[in-house]
Amino acid sequence: MQKNSKIYVAGHKGMVGSAIVRELKRQGYTNIIGKTHSELDLTRQADVEDFFEKGKPEYVFLAAAMVGGIGANIKQPAEFLMKNLQMQCNVLDSAFRSNVKKLMFLGSSCIYPCKAEQPIKESSLLTGPLEPTNEGYAIAKIAGLRQCEFYMREYGAQFISVMPCNLYGYNDNFSVTRSHIIPAMIRKFHSAKVNGFDTVEVWGTGNVLRELLFVDDMAQACVFVMDNYSGEEFLNIGYGEDFTVAQIAEMIKNVVGYKGNIVFAPDKPEGMYRKIVDSAKINSLGWKPSTKIEKGFELTYKWFLENIPDKDDVYR
Repeated sequence: MQKNSKIYVAGHKGMVGSAIVRELKRQGYTNIIGKTHSELDLTRQADVEDFFEKGKPEYVFLAAAMVGGIGANIKQPAEFLMKNLQMQCNVLDSAFRSNVKKLMFLGSSCIYPCKAEQPIKESSLLTGPLEPTNEGYAIAKIAGLRQCEFYMREYGAQFISVMPCNLYGYNDNFSVTRSHIIPAMIRKFHSAKVNGFDTVEVWGTGNVLRELLFVDDMAQACVFVMDNYSGEEFLNIGYGEDFTVAQIAEMIKNVVGYKGNIVFAPDKPEGMYRKIVDSAKINSLGWKPSTKIEKGFELTYKWFLENIPDKDDVYR
């Protein structure tokens, strides 16, 4: 990419998309395009085709997606599958037809089998059944990365894919009903602190393990890969270390300054037992994360305090 290349970041208001925009600007890119949902509904094929035909972006980061935590995925599997498929198909095909120079598709580590060998290598894809709690979203993401591979194989299109581990950070979704593990915990512990609750409930046993990557590190990886990789195979992007949910809860409890007790709810769903990706391929290209986990939590909590208007509402 040149510094004046026309770059479209789909999902530029979301957590990952906004981080990519920040990173591009930090590196001196000056011609970045973003469209809000009200300006461009990516599920509407005709509108997407019209945008690409008239706007003619040269490079595309496809970070737009319908996302949510474990509860939302369990309740809305059809919606997670359908909306993500619609967005992906519309953007990928329109990008191909308008001769986009290069596109990056962002997936999710939930694409991997629930009993995959750990750390999970890219070759583990489709070697076993998926985790049932987010199967709809996972199938959509698998379809997207395969579509990129097939467009490259059949047409020579430069469509590459990356698979991040669990992400957190600025602009995360702190919704009471739709948040992922880190924003949900931050909100719970903060609410408990300001409202004087003696305990905070955390779903599951606390024994499952999660790998977590600060979103600004993910954005740096995306720009790095866009400039340094053109292979058909997708790349894992991870932190390189995982932690139990109990350890994560203790770290966030300390960052928030909550003095009460943590109570686990083993009757609640907790997803895959372990999910850490093998990042050897991207590490061999020269990228590694730079934000330590505790620092990432501190930065995220600070952003939460400064940007969430209903942060003190009761949340249990």
